Amino acid sequence: MIRVMPDLTKPDLGCSRREALGIVGIAGTASVFSAGTAGLADPPQPPTSTPWRYCLNTSTIRGQELTALEEIKITGQAGYDGIEPWLGKLQQHLNGGGSIKELNNAIQDQGLTIESAIGFAPWIVNDPAKRKRGLEQAKKDMELLAQIGGKRIAAPPAGVARGETIDPMAAAERYRQLLELGEQTGVVPQIEMWGGHPVIGRVSTAIFIALECGHPDACFLGDVYHTYKGGSDFDCFRLLSAQANQVFHFNDYPADPPQNAIRDEHRVWPGDGIAPLSEILKIFRSVGASPVLSLELFNREYWNLDALEAARVGREKMRECVARAKI
Repeated sequence: MIRVMPDLTKPDLGCSRREALGIVGIAGTASVFSAGTAGLADPPQPPTSTPWRYCLNTSTIRGQELTALEEIKITGQAGYDGIEPWLGKLQQHLNGGGSIKELNNAIQDQGLTIESAIGFAPWIVNDPAKRKRGLEQAKKDMELLAQIGGKRIAAPPAGVARGETIDPMAAAERYRQLLELGEQTGVVPQIEMWGGHPVIGRVSTAIFIALECGHPDACFLGDVYHTYKGGSDFDCFRLLSAQANQVFHFNDYPADPPQNAIRDEHRVWPGDGIAPLSEILKIFRSVGASPVLSLELFNREYWNLDALEAARVGREKMRECVARAKI
């Protein structure tokens, strides 16, 4: 069993990812050609395929206070496959006079996909009027995402009042309503747990809601930190299929502060903490899953870095974790 360890200046936006890949391609061709002429090197081998895709949740560079377009460019230039933007930043772009077309052009230019997005519509709350407004907000969020090619959106227990309790079966019914709205827009809401949250604070609660909602699109947005914070055992992922695990927030946590005191801002680069990341990745593969790995951090020290440097470091840290797992 894998046990959670207790208590233990502006970026260079000068060239697009497409241009950068072109430069790499030219250099690679020249290298192969010269080696072949010398007759001293083996023929080039095709790159090893990998089931893993790397995504940047823009919280990781949130402190650099970039625009939505800058975040997209940084993500592409750092070499990610996908991006997980926050709805608030996308809406800020539109409210400031920006357009959907500008977002689409930036995404396409960088060769990215919108694997998921972060929104906070209060879809799960008990108050009928508040919940109705929350579902309306969620639909608008998903419609916006659909226009820029978004595939999924987080569905956390946002908006729950202090002391409010929600029956899990009622939560399952409400999640189904959210999924039905997703059917209309083509964007899938992923049930998300927040470690220690009174309504959805453990993996088992999130999965119960997904199971009981009775909808074929139901899936789970997991997270290394939140699993630890909520006290769930990472072995629980053995029970989840590829359908359940489509996107996974990848991060790490230190031994100090201890589990009962750790907060979002204490998350660290993957591999720099004590989380059993290799084992988690192996568990995913053992059940046929290879979720998109989305780097989600809120570390203020990393926010002091140049945004492109931070994004590149994060991607390299994730790749090193995958390499260590030998899968």
